[in-house]
Amino acid sequence: MSTPKTNYAKELFEAENKAKEIKPLTERDKNLTVEDAYGIQLEIANFKEKQGKNIIGKKVGLTSKAMQEMLGVNEPDYGHLFDDMKIENKGIVDTTKMIAPKVEAEIGFILKEDVMGPNITFLDVIMATDYVLPTLEIIDSRIADWKIKLIDTIADNGSSSKVVIGDGKKQLDEVNLRTNGMILKKNNEIVATGAGAAALGHPAEAVAWLANKLSDYGITLEKGELILPGALSGALAINPGDTILADFGQLGNVEVTFQ
Repeated sequence: MSTPKTNYAKELFEAENKAKEIKPLTERDKNLTVEDAYGIQLEIANFKEKQGKNIIGKKVGLTSKAMQEMLGVNEPDYGHLFDDMKIENKGIVDTTKMIAPKVEAEIGFILKEDVMGPNITFLDVIMATDYVLPTLEIIDSRIADWKIKLIDTIADNGSSSKVVIGDGKKQLDEVNLRTNGMILKKNNEIVATGAGAAALGHPAEAVAWLANKLSDYGITLEKGELILPGALSGALAINPGDTILADFGQLGNVEVTFQ
């Protein structure tokens, strides 16, 4: 017997596969809670794993004050990253398989050991990190017109779609993540700037938040996983033909073209 949560999970799963929009869940069901939304997200993750897709990491969203205020929330959210979401540096993304994509620049963490909450601190994350690298997260809401509330985006896997992984790798003693700057360019024009401090004051703080949040569900951040700790500037809408480049200074560049 299907439950409403399972039905919502199937609907979102199908919407992603067919690149079609659906009405916001929060408009249809006023009783949905944040816990329900994470349950829907986990059901979708199970559907994908049954298809043979593998989880390669996690992403944190809503780490900036501006994004939290926009959605009227006071904490971040998270989603799962799968192997079919991975795009190589300078790769090409087919926008016909998306609805209304946007792009965000983030400092990605690769873990060298498992991290399991609760009570994980910023320092625990630093100790557990193998290296950091430049990334672009491509987000795409299956909710029509991006009319999302927190519950909508959580259920929809944090609105995640693809992750572009740069070639640069830095040990944490080679870079100051709090002050490391980022210049985001669209078709060679600067459209945004940011720094690591945009993600909860320090990207490692966002990873610690994630480890502690996931402990509520018995989920561990695993050795080798890619963790995206949140955008360093606002999400940038893109169109077919756009090339996006994020320059993270000494951390390196990451680039993607949409067609």
